[in-house]
Amino acid sequence: MDEHNLNSTFARYMSLNILGMVGMSGYILADTFFVAIRLGSDGLAALNLAISVFGFINGLGMMLGIGGATRYAICKAREDDKEANASFTLSLIAGIGAGVVLVVFGLLFSQPLARLLGAEERILPMCAVYLRTAFLFAPFFILNHILVAFVRNDGSPKLAMAAMLVGSLSNIVLDYLFLYPLNMGIFGAALATGTAPIIGIAISLFGHILPGRSRFKAAPTGLSLRKMAAVAGLGIAAFINEFSSGITLVVFNLLVMHAAGTVGVAAYGVVANLALVVLSIFTGISQGSQPLLSHAYGMQDLDVVRRVYRKALALASVLGLAALGAALLFPGQLVALFNSEGNAELQAIAEPGLKLYFVGFLFVGFNFVTAALLGATEQAGASFRVSFFRGCLGIVPAACLFASLFGMTGIWLSFPAVELVTLFLSVRLGRRALAGVALPGGEAMAI
Repeated sequence: MDEHNLNSTFARYMSLNILGMVGMSGYILADTFFVAIRLGSDGLAALNLAISVFGFINGLGMMLGIGGATRYAICKAREDDKEANASFTLSLIAGIGAGVVLVVFGLLFSQPLARLLGAEERILPMCAVYLRTAFLFAPFFILNHILVAFVRNDGSPKLAMAAMLVGSLSNIVLDYLFLYPLNMGIFGAALATGTAPIIGIAISLFGHILPGRSRFKAAPTGLSLRKMAAVAGLGIAAFINEFSSGITLVVFNLLVMHAAGTVGVAAYGVVANLALVVLSIFTGISQGSQPLLSHAYGMQDLDVVRRVYRKALALASVLGLAALGAALLFPGQLVALFNSEGNAELQAIAEPGLKLYFVGFLFVGFNFVTAALLGATEQAGASFRVSFFRGCLGIVPAACLFASLFGMTGIWLSFPAVELVTLFLSVRLGRRALAGVALPGGEAMAI
């Protein structure tokens, strides 16, 4: 592929996937905006405690979708249609099974989970209602992620973007309808969010699969746990990246509740939801580069693998710098969007927090893109190490330590500190992997 064609293809996949992922982040952002205005700081605090579960639900969907679609793209490049279809079938079965388990869990344990997440007194009922509704729609969230990933890897990034974006826009409309004219409270916000992936699934089905445009199909295959684990392993970075957002929310909420009370949790909710939009941009970059990397890997095109990786790193660096610039220049305006009551205490906590927290986005892009490269080239172990360190192993002890030493300032600083340390790990693992990855023809790739 010459430079012009690569640039054109790269720009198409990047723009469509970034737009689609930003749209999907609107699921939660719309809830935050309307709940903050309609239900005030109590509703915002309850929502911020509850939305941590979406990190787990969406993470499962992305793991099965991206893992299966990565394997699908590699097998298609090698013209192995049987294994390509098996990847789709295994992802679908695992997604349905996981969704059913989550529905049962939500029906039985939503209120105990709300207490565990830190909800108490007047915000406990609102938090439990949102959790129960979110789990009821878990199968649709998971299946939507799976279908979108396969549609994207089947050469239709525009339709994949449409499935994500239209679902998000419908959520905004339904949030207004359910919270204002119908006055359904926090249940209405959760119902609007749960409806959005159903619309996304319909777009994937009627726009690509049912008309016969797809090259993948569900086919009879043995239910091998080993194969299912191998498929999921290729998407483990996506799971950890999403799940870690939920882990970070839980840990930070508990620490902030201790340090600054309910208003502090609401302030962190503002910062966390703005950060969610930026993280969705980096997720879009990693998901947009994955089909190109996997196809080039399957075709043994080492040059394209290197060039796509470098372009993705450059794009992530520029956008990370832009995100930090916005936080430094317009902190008051950004926080005020979600502070409908004009709460001075909330504003005073969130503004400096936004500036400190967003320093981490100077490093996040490199970590996301490197983890995506490792997963796309069948190096699940290395991809897991990068994502697990930044999302779980590093952030939890760092947040607790920094909070004990520096209070709220330490809580904000723990995120950029861990991302910086992860950057060094990413550089080491990325260089080692790129220098020695074995491709189908036995050739090693070097940067």
